Amino acid sequence: MKIAIIGGGAGGFFSAIAVKENFPSAELTIFEKSKKVLSKVKVSGGGRCNVTNGCTNIKELAKAYPRGEQFLKKAFGTFNTKHTMEWFESRGVPLIIQNDGCVFPKSQDSQSIIDCFLQEVKQLGVEIKIGKGILSIEQQDKQLLLNINGEKLLFDKVIVATGGSPKLSGLKWLQDLGHKIETPVPSLFTFNMPNEEIKTLMGIVVEKALVNVQGTKLKSDGPLLITHWGMSGPAILKLSAFGARILSEMNYSFKIQVNWINEVNADTVRNEILQIIKSNENKLVNNYRPYGLQDRLWQFLLTKCEFPKEHRWSNLGKKGVNKIVNILTNDIYSVQGKTTFKEEFVTCGGVSLEDIDVKTMQSKVVKNLYFCGEVMNIDGITGGYNFQAAWTTAAIASNLKA
Repeated sequence: MKIAIIGGGAGGFFSAIAVKENFPSAELTIFEKSKKVLSKVKVSGGGRCNVTNGCTNIKELAKAYPRGEQFLKKAFGTFNTKHTMEWFESRGVPLIIQNDGCVFPKSQDSQSIIDCFLQEVKQLGVEIKIGKGILSIEQQDKQLLLNINGEKLLFDKVIVATGGSPKLSGLKWLQDLGHKIETPVPSLFTFNMPNEEIKTLMGIVVEKALVNVQGTKLKSDGPLLITHWGMSGPAILKLSAFGARILSEMNYSFKIQVNWINEVNADTVRNEILQIIKSNENKLVNNYRPYGLQDRLWQFLLTKCEFPKEHRWSNLGKKGVNKIVNILTNDIYSVQGKTTFKEEFVTCGGVSLEDIDVKTMQSKVVKNLYFCGEVMNIDGITGGYNFQAAWTTAAIASNLKA
């Protein structure tokens, strides 16, 4: 049996190893269009490689995918985070689970993962061809004819593991086969705020913020990081992932409402402020920070409220209290543009899941053609979820079930 794997990234290597373990006598080749394999693995997680997430509850795990939740919920029954951790550790890569659920190699170095993959494929006799891009696929009886850089090659089975394509044109060769393609748009990006003074507070992290996009139902919570270009952190990245299509349609120009204290009930906040006034009426407002807010952020918010420097809690009055409640729970900022999250671009879009059999990852349109990873219309939030989707779909595809 001759098998081709298109794409030398995470999903491509994982499926190659699994295919050779399932079919030891198969002749297998990985084709990678660039000059480097596993380049995204190298840079992921700031060079540490966030291989998966510690969440083992399948229902909870599936919720981390804005696209593909129901599809993956079924697939995780076959191969999930528990299996991933066992897979790496059994191959000599010890892992650690952080408090936030992110799973990294104990070495804190993505090279551990790369070395593991390269060692496995070498041992199993997998051929790797770099600088070989796919131009087209044709069905010939039960086989598939691949046009790789102008060279025509016949294979019995093909697994597509090319990752996400930022443009529709990058998926045209799959569209030409009759697959429905969901137009790609960026996911997992940070918010640019060129006209907002908040950028002067760069480096501040608010551990539990709530953020929503005005005029939509989009909302998210979690740590928020203020940067020199605007805002980032899990709360923002999650919002960008779940709102990928909506924010693209808005041309990345919108307003967000930030709740700095993770308390949605304004009356609860108002009562808290009134209690502070009772206990600290003679103190200066800028000398007492409610909800443990960082000093620089508190001073910034007070300036936005236009309170005089020497303002005391006892001088606030009803209007002043309302201003503080509003700025803490409903602080508004204007977003104008986005920035890709590090080098780890993620796309929303790809081959429609309607065209893929979840039990086998085989195309419903072309026999003996299989998919894994982000080339499908699947993407997750930050936290190891995108790699997990790649491992899961690769593990299923590698069974090559017809």
